[in-house]
Amino acid sequence: MTATQLIPTPDVLQVPWGWFQILLTVTFFLHLVLMNVLLGCSLITFFRHAAGKSTETNKMISGKLPFTVAFTINFGVAPLLFLQVLYGHFMYASSVLMATYWLLIVGILILTYYGTYIYSLTYDRASDFHIVLSGAIAVSLLVVAFLFTCNLALMVNPESWSAYFANPRGTLLNLTDPTLFPRFLHSVFASLAVGGLTIGLYYDFKKRRGDTDCDIGISTGMNWFAGATILNFGAGTWYWGSLPASVRTLTGDGSIFFLVFLLLGIVCAIFSLIYGLLHRVRPAAYSLLAALFCMVLVREFARRLTLAPWFKTSDLQVVPQYSPLLAFLLIFAAGIGLIWYMIRLVLTDKEVRS
Repeated sequence: MTATQLIPTPDVLQVPWGWFQILLTVTFFLHLVLMNVLLGCSLITFFRHAAGKSTETNKMISGKLPFTVAFTINFGVAPLLFLQVLYGHFMYASSVLMATYWLLIVGILILTYYGTYIYSLTYDRASDFHIVLSGAIAVSLLVVAFLFTCNLALMVNPESWSAYFANPRGTLLNLTDPTLFPRFLHSVFASLAVGGLTIGLYYDFKKRRGDTDCDIGISTGMNWFAGATILNFGAGTWYWGSLPASVRTLTGDGSIFFLVFLLLGIVCAIFSLIYGLLHRVRPAAYSLLAALFCMVLVREFARRLTLAPWFKTSDLQVVPQYSPLLAFLLIFAAGIGLIWYMIRLVLTDKEVRS
């Protein structure tokens, strides 16, 4: 049986695929930033507790974790749905192949959410359990990140789907995929970098508001950012070398855009590292956001080039019906406005922050 025979028939679209691609790119970028903040800060907090550094930084992060989890999950719904609209016949197939683990994600996230509240609300009273609580949160988020990586790697590798006939229990993770572990490490190091930068931004914000005791916090955050970014160049190189030859040879449709955004992303990452080493927080943040957006586009073009032998989004059939898209855009814009209002309220209202 060939891989082509295993791929389901895609659903019909209501609007041209480009609309969904734009929405997927934008919403995934927003989710990626939040996800990196959540995972990175959780890991940094655990490492600091393990090293005996239970300082104000750890307490600050503990208080922010619960609503960071909420924002991350909610911002993850839209890109997951748009991914299923465009690549549902691949995504659903890979999800079924690893269904046992895929369904566990919901339970893990619920327990993690409870864990962040316990960690935050008992921070002062349960100092003996800081390592255990922060470690449980960090490990849970790492497991979720790994399972998502497994699914996204499996969905672009239909040739491995035939393993289902030898393992129909929904426990296929395709651990032999050469891209799996470098892809996962690339994400983890990126999260550590963003987590460190988030800490730096927090203390930079306090310093600009007149707090004179923030230099140590800025230094701590930027050191984490710079160190993780350096490591991520190595992980990224490993990930590049593990990609299929059809992607690395840059011969497919859209390969020129893949190369351009890859180079732009690397240049922006280098600038962010330089600024990070100099402890220039805001320029580092701007450069990193540009690098992340470029890498989101690189990720999309890599997926397209990998799936090119079997599928192109331009092949999707369209039966025009624009009203659902219009309703979504209106609600999405209103939701972003409301979230921005809540963030500003948290940052400016002392009673809300407490």
